[in-house]
Amino acid sequence: MHFDDRLATVLRVRADGEVVSRIQYRQLLDLLGTSPSELRGDQIDAAYTRLADLSAVIPAQDRVAMLREAGMRLRSPRLVAALAADDTTIALAAVQRAQLGEDEWLDLIPALPVTARGIVRHRRDLGPRVESLLDRLGIRDRGLPGATIADEASVGIGAIVRRIEAYRRARQDNDNGLPGDAPRLPLGEEHMLRVPTGLRAFDFATDTAGRIVWADPGAAPMAVGLQLFARTSLGVLGDAEAFLRRQPVRAMQLVLEGSPAISGEWQLDAAPSFDPVSGRFTGYSGRLRRPAPSLTSTAPAAPDSDADRIRQLLHELRTPVNAIQGFAEIIQQQLFGPTPHEYRALAANIAGDSARILAAFDELERLAKLDSGALEIERGECDLAAIVTTTVEQLAHHTGPRGSGFAVQIDDSELTATIAQAEGERIVWRLLATLAGASRPGEVLKLRLRPRDDSIALTIALPAALAERDDAALFGASVGAVPQAIAAGMFGVGFALRLAASEARAAGGVLERRKDKLRLVLPGLTRAAASHSQGAVTGPNA
Repeated sequence: MHFDDRLATVLRVRADGEVVSRIQYRQLLDLLGTSPSELRGDQIDAAYTRLADLSAVIPAQDRVAMLREAGMRLRSPRLVAALAADDTTIALAAVQRAQLGEDEWLDLIPALPVTARGIVRHRRDLGPRVESLLDRLGIRDRGLPGATIADEASVGIGAIVRRIEAYRRARQDNDNGLPGDAPRLPLGEEHMLRVPTGLRAFDFATDTAGRIVWADPGAAPMAVGLQLFARTSLGVLGDAEAFLRRQPVRAMQLVLEGSPAISGEWQLDAAPSFDPVSGRFTGYSGRLRRPAPSLTSTAPAAPDSDADRIRQLLHELRTPVNAIQGFAEIIQQQLFGPTPHEYRALAANIAGDSARILAAFDELERLAKLDSGALEIERGECDLAAIVTTTVEQLAHHTGPRGSGFAVQIDDSELTATIAQAEGERIVWRLLATLAGASRPGEVLKLRLRPRDDSIALTIALPAALAERDDAALFGASVGAVPQAIAAGMFGVGFALRLAASEARAAGGVLERRKDKLRLVLPGLTRAAASHSQGAVTGPNA
């Protein structure tokens, strides 16, 4: 059973840091931009909500750069409308990059803001019906696009008056200032001229040579142009070896020279960036921060843990796999021209294999983070009884024709676990799908969900093929150990159960074997025992 769950996978990831936020924003642009226009649902709405949330934290110039990437595919009128309602620079980049048909433009233009309609007017690939519609709407201006449009939208009579007043106040303040310090007429660049007196940290991006080409507005005048990674006659400036190998840089000590606000010791954390289509290295992005006093001591740094090394290895492996997947999708979707059907079929298989490999990498990284304590299960509340019931119904499409499945007994209609809904769905699906895939035709597994003090216990009988294994073999990873119609992952049943056990442990519960059964215990908020009632018993023939 194969599902296109790329959007759900992206939405499950929490965008906690700057780098992750930019990556997720780019992924949502690609997935929403290539989604069919008629596609609707809660997941699509959630994706647009997440896109709006990320837009509030990612600078406009970064989002414009993403929209202007060569591989950007913007074929969704809904996404174009959402972007056109944003900042003028975003609207300009979105309308210029949009790949819509004539009928789609006819439906979209009346819903666009007036400024965005003017940007559409500058396209030269519009059909006569679209141009006629723009004429009827009064959009006849064919002046210069881009900066002129943005200036006209942002500069008005009121704005000019406010800037003149600011100029007068600055001139009055300057009467007691130093000679030669003439006041500036404010033209909208105040955020760039305001340099913090105690600059403690700022974000940056470099080119392929390791030179800063972008920085936060307050630090940009002092930081842009600085060389972070280079070999000089005096030795190595920065971690040149990591730079040459295109590896992440963590907690690197660096001394910068320049204005007083930026001179001195810094700590650098950065990650390499790669073009999502070609896989070409484009530079580094990260953050420079002043080191804490404890970090400047002479004590040797602690060696990387096994989990850190695994995460770094997976990061390096993802880059070529992402590039392979991108090229395969280009061939399969004929983005660069007609392609024979045989090649498109091969490319589709390659793209599918790449997606499975990336999913396996995600599971490996998740296990490493859970075992090392670097990842915590998101807290919240979820109805575990409803999740189990829904999961069994979903699996029935596979188990029903085989005469297998689950005989379900739920002892309480409301069993609330103290973890987030997505986390509960992930653990239950991983456990039930793994056991359903390992069961034989006609084999029905008993399942019982019941309250247990301040927790909830889910007990499931093991399939005969797994019950005969010892504990080491049951939770051991082995590629292709048991062929399954419902895949437990590239690393087999044992790895999937081990990952489920780590997830349960991180949630404050446990997944353990009890002879020929597995018991999952999760912390929960349950009702008093007197209110318990026997649920219906369902199976493949119910």
